[in-house]
Amino acid sequence: MYISLLIFAVIIFILLFNFFYVLREYERAVIFTLGRFWKVKGPGLIIVIPFIQQVVRVELRTVVMDIPAQDVISRDNVSVRVSAVVYFRVINPERAIIQVENYEAAVSQLAQTTLRSVLGQHELDSMLSERTKLNTAIQVILDEHTDAWGIKIGMVEIKHIDINENMVRAIARQAEAERERRAKVIHADGELQASKKLLEAAQILAQEPQALQLRYLQTLSNIGEEKNSTIIFPIPLEFLSAFTKKDSK
Repeated sequence: MYISLLIFAVIIFILLFNFFYVLREYERAVIFTLGRFWKVKGPGLIIVIPFIQQVVRVELRTVVMDIPAQDVISRDNVSVRVSAVVYFRVINPERAIIQVENYEAAVSQLAQTTLRSVLGQHELDSMLSERTKLNTAIQVILDEHTDAWGIKIGMVEIKHIDINENMVRAIARQAEAERERRAKVIHADGELQASKKLLEAAQILAQEPQALQLRYLQTLSNIGEEKNSTIIFPIPLEFLSAFTKKDSK
C-alpha cells in the first residue's frame, strides 16, 4: 500500500511539474492543443494541461548571427571573400514557429544567398567605399523575406572583405597613379594661375616704367640678403631709358 501511495505521489508530482511553466520577460510560449495552435502566453507563470497541450518556447531578444565568409565575384570579375553579421529578433512568435521549421537556420541561409547576390551586382570599388549603402540594401531584402516569418531584421553589417595579394598590389598601383595624376593637375593649375598673375603684373609695369625701376631695386634688395653667392643680374634697356628720360627733364 505504501508503495502504491509513493508511486501515486510521484505521478502527481510529475504532473504538477509539467502543469506549470515560468517564462522570463524575454520569453513567450507558443501553445498547441492536440496539435492545433491555441495561443501565445507569457511572460510569467502559465498553466499547461499535460499530454493535451504542448509548449514551444521562443525568445524575443535580438540574436547576433555571423554570416559565414562567402566567395563573391564582383561585377568587374574580381574574386573576393566577404564576411558579415546580421542582427534580428522575433516579433511574432506564432509565425516564427508555424511558418518556418527553424527560423534561425532559415535566416542564416537567406542571409548568405542575399549577401552573394547583392555584392555580385557591384564593382570592387563600390564594395570598399559604399559599405553603408550595401548594408542597407541587404537589410531591406532580408526584412522583406523574413516578415512572413514574424522576424524583424535590425541591422546587417559587412565585417571584412578579403582580397587576394595580387589584387591588393594592383589597387596600390592604381592609388599611386591616381595620386600622381592629381599632383600633376594641381601643379598645372598652379602654373596657369601664376601665368595669369604675371600677365597682370606685366601689364601694370608696362603702363608705368618707374614701377619697373622700383621692382628692380626691390629685387636687388632681396639679392643683397644672400651674402654667400655671386649673382649676375642683367640690366634691362627699359631701366636705362627711364633714367635717361629723368635726366632729360
